[in-house]
Amino acid sequence: MKSIEQALQTQLINIQAKTGKSLEELYGLVQKSGLAKHGQIRDMLKQEFKMGHGDANTLTTFYLKSLDNVSAEKSQQSNNMLDSIYKGAKVDLLPIHDKLMVEINKFGSFEVAPKKTYVSLRLKKQFAMIGPATNTRIDVGINHKDLESTPRLVAMPVGSMCPFKVSITNINEVDSELLNWLKQSFLKAG
Repeated sequence: MKSIEQALQTQLINIQAKTGKSLEELYGLVQKSGLAKHGQIRDMLKQEFKMGHGDANTLTTFYLKSLDNVSAEKSQQSNNMLDSIYKGAKVDLLPIHDKLMVEINKFGSFEVAPKKTYVSLRLKKQFAMIGPATNTRIDVGINHKDLESTPRLVAMPVGSMCPFKVSITNINEVDSELLNWLKQSFLKAG
């Protein structure tokens, strides 16, 4: 009978074969997602790569163990900031935030700067802000002056940190229209 370590190594080899990606590539995609909690990473792997629970759980465990102390500490600080932003009744909004981050991370690398009540997303300049506006709504600020307002893409008063905002109350509202506006802002900020 194989030892536990041998079984885990075989499982990791099988995960790479099933996904067509090396561990390094998979770890890079997890890092790019901006997710820090074990359950969030595991669920993203299950969704994005159609992994079974066991494979996603094992890969998440190995990924988190691979982080050095500095990265783990930084991840914990960011995680603590999200916990303070999405606390109490606002905790139910965290899946919407996580879905936004998974999708925005597909655009490319950027800086995530947690603030007291929102998260700032930056390249050379801020391109978006994400944070709970109420216990049931997240506002996404979009920093792109050349967009045209619509009933959904609401123009903000002059002098606001972002000229437009989109309010989200449901994870299904993280759709191609919103992501297109965010991508335009991302491209302009780089």
